[in-house]
Amino acid sequence: MIPRRRGRRGEDSRLAEHVDRLGEEHPPIPLGGVDYTMKKPAVLAERFGPVLAYMTRVELEVERNVLELNILLPDPPEVDRHFYADVWMPQETRHGQILDKLQELLGVQPHEANLDEVSFSLKFLGALGKVPGVQDISRMLYYLTGLATERSAVLAYNKLHAGLVELGERAIAATVVAPIRRQEPGHFAYYQMAAQELWDQLSGWQKWLTRGLRKRTFEVVGAYNKLQVTQFGDVMDRLRLSNGGEAELRKYAQQVGRAEHELLWAHRRGLRVPDYVFKSLKRAAVLAAERKGEVWPAPQPS
Repeated sequence: MIPRRRGRRGEDSRLAEHVDRLGEEHPPIPLGGVDYTMKKPAVLAERFGPVLAYMTRVELEVERNVLELNILLPDPPEVDRHFYADVWMPQETRHGQILDKLQELLGVQPHEANLDEVSFSLKFLGALGKVPGVQDISRMLYYLTGLATERSAVLAYNKLHAGLVELGERAIAATVVAPIRRQEPGHFAYYQMAAQELWDQLSGWQKWLTRGLRKRTFEVVGAYNKLQVTQFGDVMDRLRLSNGGEAELRKYAQQVGRAEHELLWAHRRGLRVPDYVFKSLKRAAVLAAERKGEVWPAPQPS
């Protein structure tokens, strides 16, 4: 059980209570309750192997993500540290362990996880965090990344769960995917509450810089290079998130970017989704199609 923290200062009690509740109600998923029984493992691996490989890597890389946060935020609020170190990391690491076991049983080629290498640009931004006002911008970018990541995760796990049920793989759907997706909305809610609270406190120049940095640094979840962007495009294709062409992909982009649109870009009338979100997803879809020697979007039957 995650211990409750007392004596917090300068922190929203709602956030603190939310984190405590997440820790108490959603401990890491017990390994003993996972049923890896599969009816058609070869079919499952063929259809969802790339999805499992990508998800497993992203979940396991939370170990590095916490290292990055310790560098990016030299002096974070205690509630942030409590959330990502005591609640988020143990939950996500267990997700990775469960998915890693599943892909091993299926014979899926794993994606190499980066567990300890932190980029120079992030170290540089962390150093700037000691300048008054800059760390708040870094925190805001952290919350925005969390919002997009968790929303993407919920959508992906929902699609994967439906696909597994369609294949008749009910044990995997019920004891692997369902417990994992049950924990993701609580993370999203934390980022949403924290982002709204901090955004209301930022000055005009901080908001302006946050918008500019977000626009220039947005990445699809878990993708840090061209290969990983391509792999994410394959994930979208396997989960049928992008094979309906630009209209379907734009709808997906709206779901991923809705929270930050409402926060950062509410003043832009007529803007339904930040354009950089759609462009990043489209690039992933195009690269995935090109790797297969195809064109995205595929021609639709008349």
